[in-house]
Amino acid sequence: MTHNLLEPDPTTLPERPDAEAALDAGTEPSEVAAEHPDFSEAWAALAERALGENEVVDAYAYARTGYHRGLDQLRRSGWKGFGPVPWEHRPNQGFLRCVAALAKAAGRIGEADEYDRCKQLLLDSDPASVEATGLG
Repeated sequence: MTHNLLEPDPTTLPERPDAEAALDAGTEPSEVAAEHPDFSEAWAALAERALGENEVVDAYAYARTGYHRGLDQLRRSGWKGFGPVPWEHRPNQGFLRCVAALAKAAGRIGEADEYDRCKQLLLDSDPASVEATGLG
């Protein structure tokens, strides 16, 4: 990702090696979310699985939870509501995956404005996230 010098510096979320290791080891995402409720990657995994099982309302709820937990962390990391949130940084991916899952769930329940808002947030954060999450 190239950085536009006219916009804020990229924001990166803190590393979460314990939570990441649990997911990587195959721990059930709901267990990881229960132990680390502010870990957006666990909520993203739950949302994506629910979407795959056509449990759209569950997916929406999981994605919205991970999205809000990620927003809290981004703000604590200096994000002012705009500027790059690089996809290449794994801790950011959980948040960005939640935004994409929220967009997908919103689209499936006919909430077009929410879909558009989420897709724009992904584009503004890092255009690579749109393709990486299959939203493009």
